[in-house]
Amino acid sequence: MEILQSIPPLPPSLEIWQQTMSWQPTPSQLDQFQQLYGLILAGNRHMNLTRITEPTEFWEKHLWDSIRPLAFGLSSPQPQDLPLQPWTTDRPLRGLDIGTGGGFPGFPVAFSLGAIYPQLELTLLDSTQKKILFLEEAIATLKLPDIRATVGRAEQIHHQPDYYQQYDFCLIRAVANAEVCVQYAFPFLKPGGLVILYRGRWTQDEEKILNQTLRSLRGNLIWIDAFITPLSQATRHCIYVRKECLPLPVTRSL
Repeated sequence: MEILQSIPPLPPSLEIWQQTMSWQPTPSQLDQFQQLYGLILAGNRHMNLTRITEPTEFWEKHLWDSIRPLAFGLSSPQPQDLPLQPWTTDRPLRGLDIGTGGGFPGFPVAFSLGAIYPQLELTLLDSTQKKILFLEEAIATLKLPDIRATVGRAEQIHHQPDYYQQYDFCLIRAVANAEVCVQYAFPFLKPGGLVILYRGRWTQDEEKILNQTLRSLRGNLIWIDAFITPLSQATRHCIYVRKECLPLPVTRSL
């Protein structure tokens, strides 16, 4: 993979991380952010990975924006009234990034969660072969053995044994309407699994349509987290949906 010789430094912004998430990256994670930035800039020379390349904008819209919805899993203990609590760290944790594009939010989420959940495995899914080839090279360069990139469309591979009900959480950013996103994600989730939808603005009409869809899917909208980005002051909403834990079928003795 091409490596640029001169890469602008990303702002560390440790105070902003701490203030907005009660968490801040380690020096090793800051180095991973910088390496990823360099790989994205190099890859952008050959394909359209992102239009966001200025260092401060990249930090906010690709790093901070990717990790912020996972803040509940980064610091412990969380307030008792928070709708979500961190996952347990003593078992495997499997995540899927649907429509990952250039690796967002997947890569930043892997960097941040990986230090806390040592058994984290993350799959980056995209339908564009060229982007998957880039992601595979980036994974090798960044030495991330527990991340894999897969080419395919969610609606076409979700029934395959390697994917069906194999994941604890799904990340979906800028893919489709919310009700479509949960229909893409639910077949991949284990019972009790979590869909995390990254949205900009959010309306009551969108919430109504999503809830109608969830009634047929047997899912629950458990939290709408509204927040403002720290630099551009843009509105964001993170939508958290839980797949119901279905009861086991009753077996009758003969």
